[in-house]
Amino acid sequence: MNYEVVMGLEVHVELATQSKLFCACSAKYGADANESVCPACAGMPGMPAVTNKRAVALGIAAGIVTNSQIARVMTFDKKSYFYPDLPAGYQITQYAAPVCTNGWVEIETEAGTKRITLKQIHIEEDAGKLVHDNRTGTTLVDFNRTSVPLVEIVSNPDFRSAEEVVAYLEKLRALLRAAGVSDCKMEEGSLRCDVNISVRPAGQQSFGVRTEMKNMSSLKAIVAAIAFESERHIDALETGSEVLIQETRRWDDNKGETFSMREKENATDYRYFPNPELMPIVISDEWIEEVRAALPELPHEKYERMTAELGLPDRDSRIVTGSKNLSDIFDGTLAHYDKPREVVNWILGDMLSAAKGINMGEGDIVLDCQKFARVIELADSQAINRNVAKKLLGLVLADGIDPDAYVKEHGLGMVGDTGAIEAAVKEAVAENPKSAGEYKGGNQKVLGFFVGKVMRKLGGKADPKLVGRLLRDHLDKQ
Repeated sequence: MNYEVVMGLEVHVELATQSKLFCACSAKYGADANESVCPACAGMPGMPAVTNKRAVALGIAAGIVTNSQIARVMTFDKKSYFYPDLPAGYQITQYAAPVCTNGWVEIETEAGTKRITLKQIHIEEDAGKLVHDNRTGTTLVDFNRTSVPLVEIVSNPDFRSAEEVVAYLEKLRALLRAAGVSDCKMEEGSLRCDVNISVRPAGQQSFGVRTEMKNMSSLKAIVAAIAFESERHIDALETGSEVLIQETRRWDDNKGETFSMREKENATDYRYFPNPELMPIVISDEWIEEVRAALPELPHEKYERMTAELGLPDRDSRIVTGSKNLSDIFDGTLAHYDKPREVVNWILGDMLSAAKGINMGEGDIVLDCQKFARVIELADSQAINRNVAKKLLGLVLADGIDPDAYVKEHGLGMVGDTGAIEAAVKEAVAENPKSAGEYKGGNQKVLGFFVGKVMRKLGGKADPKLVGRLLRDHLDKQ
């Protein structure tokens, strides 16, 4: 029997605010355990909650970039459940009137374009973090993350493959990063995903039994978990090896399998009720337009500009627009050197290679775009050769050197004197008669050997193409 996998996602995205959702404690990542905690976010009774306005604005921004309907009045509710990292015994979230509803995100896979629809986006506070100490068999609680603001983006069950899930998460991450909603660093937990999955016979309209895979924090793990859970469901349906129940499961990356955490709760289990301490928030048209006006060019808009207006290749444009950092570097460099093709080639080739050489990830690259543009310009004008330009770029990345000053100080300007190059060519050939004979005998690969010899004599400052041409002329005349 053929089966169809049906999935919906709940994506938790921590918002790019300096302070928490309902107090003034820092929301920064990486602080010492329990450094950023006060009586309010620690759930002490009687502590008033004050809503962070920027968090609401970022929630609106998330709605705009996902084509969602923005609520004109939003409210907060209390979601009651007990867990050690939730000190108040409830989570402040949105249930009755979330900030956004009915959005959509368009994805592309090998099968083509597909629209993923969203049920809602709601703002809520994050929970703390449990730290398990296997040595002592104890569990500690770090409350730094408690009340850090996040949005939960809830899709409809529109996904039918892991490829669609990955395409959606990559598109969502690019949109939210570009809009400044979040840094979306999965490795730091600022983007986490719950995958709700069920399996049904192909053609069946009703859904199968749904299980939820909780807090997935890497694309690789998500793909593996979907494959495992799909097979588990199909095996249960075909062989009756186990009874499927609605439950929450966790992914064990070491074992490559999911395991049960608890039976999956329904909305009634959480006993939602309006939060009487927080008044409804009115979202005016003016506020929405103010947020919209502050948004930068979004990835799909930039892609259209790069391909249609600037004539850049589809693949290059997709890579650049898929990364906020690369996108910003492209714009910053283009502002100082208006040759899009050269700029994008240097970014995707030499810049990424130089960054990798100093163990700098793509998202961590910090670069003076004006200096980068000057390196490209010096190379294009043949004031320096390509190898020198690559060296300069590495030094700009690592040390922020001034390209012009460095070239002048170290005498790296291109040797343009044809006479000097010809003299070096004659010396190299005279010093290596055996290799010259091999060239005359038809071994064209020897030419590269001679180019290296001549370049070393000239301190690496000549144009390799010109050196190669002069070498051929000289060797052919012998």
